[in-house]
Amino acid sequence: MSTDTKKDNSVENYELLRKLSLEVLGLNLFGVADILPVRDSFLLPSSLVKHYPVAISLGKEVLLSVLEEVEGAPTPLYFHHYRQLNNFLDRAALQLAAEITSRGFLALPLAASQIIDWNEQKAHVSHKKIGQLAGLGWLGKNNLLVNPAFGARFRLVTVLTNFPLKTDQPLPFGCGPCRRCQLACPARAIKETPEQFDHLGCYAQLKEFRRSGLVSQFICGVCVKACYGQKGLKDYGLEG
Repeated sequence: MSTDTKKDNSVENYELLRKLSLEVLGLNLFGVADILPVRDSFLLPSSLVKHYPVAISLGKEVLLSVLEEVEGAPTPLYFHHYRQLNNFLDRAALQLAAEITSRGFLALPLAASQIIDWNEQKAHVSHKKIGQLAGLGWLGKNNLLVNPAFGARFRLVTVLTNFPLKTDQPLPFGCGPCRRCQLACPARAIKETPEQFDHLGCYAQLKEFRRSGLVSQFICGVCVKACYGQKGLKDYGLEG
């Protein structure tokens, strides 16, 4: 099959992987990003990254039941759920990458949670940025990706590929006047706009949670619970 013919299948390929991801692998979110403008920011060798023009962003929801007892600080239950979600996403990304590879294309799954630069707390790629480019949400006041249905209540993983796929478009900022995350934040790090987010204040709070023995990673979950999204509202029996 010629390369030109393969490129014509980008919409069909997209639907194939979307259906596999959502209906077979059990994921909740699927989108594809054009990563050519941001590949230079990846903490990966350029000789490797150059093979991949697009990235698939996959998301799995954080269960509302697990967040119920998160009040001002993370809980051991939330921490366990967080790790299990990362494991789930890593397996799903590997399975999707294997499917793409079986069709004669390249696919590189990147871990859902793996710090490469500890000083800057950065991974190989920003799953949040890939998810934003893939149309899964906007960068919220809480500095997390916010999806219309799930709010910030989901985890992400990324698969780089050269499989011909149509790409999605970023969503406009949609937090509006909502301040639930601001009111809930124990560090008071959340301001009126994403640009004003206090990264240092947030990180200091995460370090304190870890130092106190609540969790052994730099996680919180408080603003995740506050930003539950429209699906969360319905699950709570509230109006959207």
